[in-house]
Amino acid sequence: MEKKVFDIEAKRILIFLGITFLFTYLLEIFLISPLVKSDDMIKMTIGQSLIAMMMFIPAIGVLLTRLLTREGFKNLWIGPNLKGNIKYYIFAWFGPIVLTIIGGLLYFLVYPNNLTFEMEYLSGVYEASGIEVDISQLKQTIIIQGIVAIFLSPVLNALTCFGEEWGWRGYLLPKMSEKFKVLPMLLINGVIWGLWHGPLTVLGHNYGVGYIGYPYLGILSMCIFCIVLGTFFSYISLKTKSCIPAVIAHGSINGFSAIAIYLTKDGGNPFIGPAPIGIIGGIAFIVVAIICAYLLMKEERSKVEVV
Repeated sequence: MEKKVFDIEAKRILIFLGITFLFTYLLEIFLISPLVKSDDMIKMTIGQSLIAMMMFIPAIGVLLTRLLTREGFKNLWIGPNLKGNIKYYIFAWFGPIVLTIIGGLLYFLVYPNNLTFEMEYLSGVYEASGIEVDISQLKQTIIIQGIVAIFLSPVLNALTCFGEEWGWRGYLLPKMSEKFKVLPMLLINGVIWGLWHGPLTVLGHNYGVGYIGYPYLGILSMCIFCIVLGTFFSYISLKTKSCIPAVIAHGSINGFSAIAIYLTKDGGNPFIGPAPIGIIGGIAFIVVAIICAYLLMKEERSKVEVV
């Protein structure tokens, strides 16, 4: 009987991954890629808008898998489960902001000559697009954007982030947690999440194009980043038995992660920093991920000892 349950759950995992990856790769390779690479500004804008819509595909994968395998809609991992878990929600909301700031500060300690408060990089981007820039007004805009990002990003990004997190942390994670030990579970879950971003990474999303080792280095870096971030998200999801904290954390980092880039002269280096996807910009996230993994493994060992 246990073997049958195992086989059913394994099939559900494979079906979910098959649907999610198939839809994502087909749409991004054959629809979004031509639009983004087009010389037509309207087509490029449509392509960029569709990229955000891809975040709903994991949730679609969950729905289709539950329907196709007759799993039903119990144990959805979307209830907030607030009782006794408020600390995880606070951590989810403000943790990514604090960790992003720490990473940015470390980056500028290592590269102090790249720090500027004159918005050189951002104003250069606007000017290259033919837009005249008032530096003082631009500074005010960035300050307002930072404040909004801190307090409203999880709310503003909730819908799209739910599309991803219901799939990765609300469906795949609980099933994997029943089949793998903590460490391989976290590593595999992160690599899957990173590879899911593959076509967008090839298009230059996050890491750009033309770097040494393109696009393989970018895909590898994205997988590492997703292992780190995924460990953080998995920890708060497993502790609350809900994907909602991960939705909040995802929305928080999406809204705040680019702030430090605005203080650089050249935009920084995506593989280094100051954004969290870089090794220095993301060092605080790496430390937290290690701590989260350790705590989960410690809890796992204690359960084994009790049994």
